[in-house]
Amino acid sequence: MSTTLYGIKNCDTVRTARRWLETHNVDFTFHDVRETPLTAPQLQAWLQDLGVEALVNKRSTTWKQLSPAQREGLCIDTAIPLLLEHPTLMKRPLLDTGSALHLGFKADHYQSLFTHHTL
Repeated sequence: MSTTLYGIKNCDTVRTARRWLETHNVDFTFHDVRETPLTAPQLQAWLQDLGVEALVNKRSTTWKQLSPAQREGLCIDTAIPLLLEHPTLMKRPLLDTGSALHLGFKADHYQSLFTHHTL
């Protein structure tokens, strides 16, 4: 089972999550969503699993720069093209452990996910 951390490298929270994973010797791959774009099927699966409200960061600068028409009636079908065009619209980091998706970073949550790595 492989672990992937999705985000952008200049995001403070993503850097903190990467540092935590490295410090706790968790084997993971970092996927910069700006450098290597996500795919529509990947986003479809994430949106179905997590929900539009969870995955789309409505507090982001990117969200605020969208037109009212783009923001209105946001659903899976309209969120996918927006996230493909504006990857920074995604809440981050997104941690895919292979069995579950986790949004954001909290050290105690990561600790509970990876307790076997710190024994």
